[in-house]
Amino acid sequence: QVQLVESGGGLVQAGGSLRLSCAATGLTFSSYPMGWFRQAPGKEREFVAGIKWSGGSTYYANSVKGRFTISRDNAKNEVYLQMNSLKSEDTAVYYCAAAILSWSTIPTSRTSYNYWGQGTQVTVSS
Repeated sequence: QVQLVESGGGLVQAGGSLRLSCAATGLTFSSYPMGWFRQAPGKEREFVAGIKWSGGSTYYANSVKGRFTISRDNAKNEVYLQMNSLKSEDTAVYYCAAAILSWSTIPTSRTSYNYWGQGTQVTVSS
C-alpha cells in the first residue's frame, strides 16, 4: 500500500532553517504531483507548496514564497521542503501528500490529494 513518511522536523529559532523530507513507497512516485501542507493548532490544514510530477514546475502559498523551496528526487522517491528564514507563524505539523487522481498539474486543494503522511512537527521559537 501507499506510504508517505516525513522526517526532518524539529525545534528551530526564528530566522533559522530546516529541511523536511518525505519518502514514498507503494506508488509510481514519478507519475504524480506532490504537495506539502501544514496545520497549526486550531487551524485548518493549508497548502504550502506543490511540485509537478517531473519537478519542472512548482507553486507556493504566498506566505512562504521566497523562503521555502520544494524539490523532488524521482530516483529516490522522495520530496523535500527546504525552509529558510523561519518565522514563529510557520509553527505547525507539516504533511506531505500525493495527488493520484487530480487532473491539475499542481493541485492546491487539500481534497485533491489522496495519500498523506503522518506529519512532522516544526516549532519555531521567537
